[in-house]
Amino acid sequence: MAPDALARLTRRRMLARLGAALCLPGAARPSSGKPLRGIFVIMATPYNAAREVDFDDLAGEVAFLEECGVHGIVWPQLASEYARLSKEERFGGMEVLAKAHQGMRSALVLGVQGPGVTQALEYVERAESLQPDALIAIPPTEAKTIGDFEDYYRAIARATKRPVFIQTTGGAKELVPEVEALVRLAREFPNLGHIKEEYEPVVPRMIELARRRPDVKAVFSGGGGRGMIYEMRLGIDGTMPGAPYADLYVRVWDAWRGGNHEQAREIFSKLLLMLNCEQQVPGTRLHIMRKRGVFKTRISRQRDFVFTPEAEAEIDFHWAAVKPYLARS
Repeated sequence: MAPDALARLTRRRMLARLGAALCLPGAARPSSGKPLRGIFVIMATPYNAAREVDFDDLAGEVAFLEECGVHGIVWPQLASEYARLSKEERFGGMEVLAKAHQGMRSALVLGVQGPGVTQALEYVERAESLQPDALIAIPPTEAKTIGDFEDYYRAIARATKRPVFIQTTGGAKELVPEVEALVRLAREFPNLGHIKEEYEPVVPRMIELARRRPDVKAVFSGGGGRGMIYEMRLGIDGTMPGAPYADLYVRVWDAWRGGNHEQAREIFSKLLLMLNCEQQVPGTRLHIMRKRGVFKTRISRQRDFVFTPEAEAEIDFHWAAVKPYLARS
């Protein structure tokens, strides 16, 4: 074969391989080049004794999560009590996070959801000015039809070139975010190809979404990461759990990805003790955030938690099992 023909063939092969690589799970990247794959933690919102947002602790949470080795941080979402934050608090928190996150390895994902298009676009505009790595939006609570659902995400997609995670829960009740609607949106707007799937039945939906690559670029789970091992076995791209045990999720992810499945299972079994404790002792997450020195209080705007000596002893009993795996105690 002539040298020039060989060169053309080699170039075609390289381009073909590159194109194939871009269609692999997790290959979708924001403009910053940070991969949208792995453990993307939903940050908690800290409050002071007067129940005001503690922006100093919010900035400190960024440093804590970076120390834990997370791949992304996300705020504000359901676990951040976003619905109990004012617009000014959300704007202020976005600015605090953008500043605190400068130079970090992880990706910054800002939540831009609103009850409808008009409100969501206000958050998109503010987020865009801060140049995060990606955006995320809970579905609109004002939507009446799947068409309203799709139009909401179309409006967000038109307002940004950044990747946008579509969350499938938290919007209007009784409105089913059909997989076909998600795929339609991803096909129409490539930056809508990132899905945080929490709508039941979660696993079959995630499997179907993963089959719809390359239109669907990334599939993440929620639910506190309780199905994490199963999901990794299925090749799902990541999970968005809460902040208190961020380093444990990273250890499980790294062990599994490194081929040490037995270690991943061992650490995950200990993590499940804490996740189960959350069901038995409401407020466990906030207790752990204070115990780890991230937050100064255990205050929530959602409800008041009562921590009896017995409840704290139960938390500490299970916490002792996970301490050997922590990046920071």
